[in-house]
Amino acid sequence: MHLLFIADPIASFKIHKDSTFAMMREAQARGHVLWVCEAADLHWRGGAPTLAAGAAALAPEGAHPALGRPGGGVTVAPTLAAGAAALPPEGAHPALGRPGGGVTVAPTLAAGASPVTAVCRRIELTGAQSGHDWYRVLDQRPLALRDVDAVLMRKDPPFDSEYFYATHLLQQAEREGAAVFNNPRALRDHPEKLAILEFAQFITPTLVSRRAAEIKAFYAEHGDVILKPLDGMGGTGIFRLRQQADGSPDPNLNVVIETLTAFGATTIMVQRFVPAIAQGDKRVLIIDGEPVPYCLARIPQGGETRGNLAAGGLGVAQPLSETDWAIARALGPVLAARGLLLVGIDIIGDKLTEINVTSPTCFQEITQQSGCDVAARFISALERAATRARAH
Repeated sequence: MHLLFIADPIASFKIHKDSTFAMMREAQARGHVLWVCEAADLHWRGGAPTLAAGAAALAPEGAHPALGRPGGGVTVAPTLAAGAAALPPEGAHPALGRPGGGVTVAPTLAAGASPVTAVCRRIELTGAQSGHDWYRVLDQRPLALRDVDAVLMRKDPPFDSEYFYATHLLQQAEREGAAVFNNPRALRDHPEKLAILEFAQFITPTLVSRRAAEIKAFYAEHGDVILKPLDGMGGTGIFRLRQQADGSPDPNLNVVIETLTAFGATTIMVQRFVPAIAQGDKRVLIIDGEPVPYCLARIPQGGETRGNLAAGGLGVAQPLSETDWAIARALGPVLAARGLLLVGIDIIGDKLTEINVTSPTCFQEITQQSGCDVAARFISALERAATRARAH
């Protein structure tokens, strides 16, 4: 298969722990072809029959846009390493089946529109374990997303306006025949802090509000709370407020509320503090609805409240508890049915705290400590999902 990874600049990857790298390594080991681009490379053009300036024009029926046209036009072919899979043959469409069998329904493009396209690099992993020479670029060209077998959206949060716009481009690519994982609409429908509200039976007492009076009342009721921005990641912007020994409020109560809500302009989340954070904030991975049997408990260090690895937490792989299994099995099939092939849920004690769908991590830490090969599980699930997508 030809796999396109949409990610942050790959030169910035910390390959000793990066989950997208682990996916790439496993995919290449199975003979799949790796392409990469950034979200900023995505583009669509309507009202004209050609791609963006400098890109190859759309191929006529019977030709493959990545390989040029019969009898003229762009004819540069990719240089493939020995043993690598070739791009689909002329006349075949990877998202729509093969000549002589399978699904033959063509994608629908608006009159005068070109497909969602990106300038992509075909890379090969070198086996280097550090530095910037862990990959080499074999080819670079504009590719329509519908012309690869699977598109993996692996850009890290935050889910800002540009991420939002990218999901709309990816959804358009789906209309044209691309197979995108995770599903772009599902990415929009599951903001990582707010998605837990659907599963309120598993969460700690929670308030979502921008009003200081409501936040103060919630704090007064529970006495020890966590406040967090809805668009944060890696533990950024998280505060703990608790009553003093004499029962007086936390002296930082007002300033924290003012800072996080921007004086009532920004909605935040407030949750009753869960003391089990001392045993770790557990990242439980769910692949195509099935929980991975080991999680990564991210344990706060040095008096920190936050267990996030980015905030200095210690990651310890451990088997799922009965409660972890119960929560993951309840959520897994629901989320998979919505097109979320890979999900990372966060559990503290027996409480669900987040549902991460943009770029879930912890593959390498779990694999290295438990022997459970998370990347292999994921690529197997991706192969099955891509096959299902082609069959439709």
